Amino acid sequence: MNRRDFLQKSGAVGSAGLSLSFAHQQQPPEPQDQQPVEPEPQGRLPYTGPNVVLVRFGGGVRRRETIDFPENTYCPFIYHELYQRQGGVLFPKMEIESLEGIQTSHGQGTLYILTGKYDRYEDVTGRFLSDRFEAKVPTLFEYFRRKYDVPAHQALIVNGEDRINEEFYTFSNHHVYGVRYSSTVLSLYRFKTFLLREEIANGRFEGRELEQKQRELRDMENRDYRVENRARVATPQLDAFWRKWREHYGRSGMVNPRGDRLLTTLSLWALRELKPKFMMINYQDPDYVHWGPRQFYHRAISIIDEGVREIYNATQGDEQYRDNTVFVVVPDCGRDSNRSMPVPYQHHFNTRSSHQIFALIAGPRRFVPHERLAVDRTQQQIYVAKSIGEIMDFPTPHANNRSLLAAT
Repeated sequence: MNRRDFLQKSGAVGSAGLSLSFAHQQQPPEPQDQQPVEPEPQGRLPYTGPNVVLVRFGGGVRRRETIDFPENTYCPFIYHELYQRQGGVLFPKMEIESLEGIQTSHGQGTLYILTGKYDRYEDVTGRFLSDRFEAKVPTLFEYFRRKYDVPAHQALIVNGEDRINEEFYTFSNHHVYGVRYSSTVLSLYRFKTFLLREEIANGRFEGRELEQKQRELRDMENRDYRVENRARVATPQLDAFWRKWREHYGRSGMVNPRGDRLLTTLSLWALRELKPKFMMINYQDPDYVHWGPRQFYHRAISIIDEGVREIYNATQGDEQYRDNTVFVVVPDCGRDSNRSMPVPYQHHFNTRSSHQIFALIAGPRRFVPHERLAVDRTQQQIYVAKSIGEIMDFPTPHANNRSLLAAT
């Protein structure tokens, strides 16, 4: 059963409001008149570091399986290596604030991290159980690229294959920032778009089939109705990346890794081919526990941990990244602790434990000055944004003004 069928057949979903992505079947609103944007600043600064890898420990995870019991953790690399051996700073009492309209789910949590602001997000299509959200204030990538002369392919979001709506968190609707400072997405969805564009350009189709494929490509490219210039999506650097990917893995999408292992592989390729300065990895596999078996959840946490280990090792083997890279790890949300259910953490229904998460910042001491420190005070998820802004030295004027680094 796929994720969509599960939601349709689960009687609990209506009251719970699970935010699982199937809004890509629906049409977005018609393009609205854009507010005028100010000219792109001249003389943006070169960026020399540090590089930042932002790990969305996604799909919702509890502290209990990750940081509360170090001897039994399902993420030993993150806890024992990044935190303890590499001198990270752990924030074990991070929370998503309990406010009216603030949901503990994946799209919302991701945008709280990216914007540094809690907000009530509603699907732009107005459809029930859909989660096509758009940020009203700038994302971290927009702040970053507005100050620094960094191309979009070096400001990356690596996204999963079954959360199409998260393809469009690359920029906000803010009139001063927006699309000209957007990030770039790596995902199977983008690979499929590249393949279809190339097939049409190479004359593979003709007649009615060609017309059908052209419509299909327009639909795929126009899912983000806010982007009028398709060159912002299809750049020479990305096309070269996908050509190498196709040469190695073929066209079917069945040879390359799947799930969160795919995200790790895309990230490793990106480090080698695109050299990102700022990369966010939207892991998500723990959410498959919605289907039931607790082993899905435990194994998914371990897969993310293994992925972070591989990515960390890759940075240590590359002169551009070694001793010049900071890792930031934070979940999108927690999970329930409902003892009345066979799997207590099967869902994340805005319960207390769904609000309880953690964060870890690890990197060279000149960027993360304290070693093996656990900050024993409550912190908010939205503080991550200003913290990254401080590490990378760019302002975040629309984000919450609290930094995790100040708590150390």
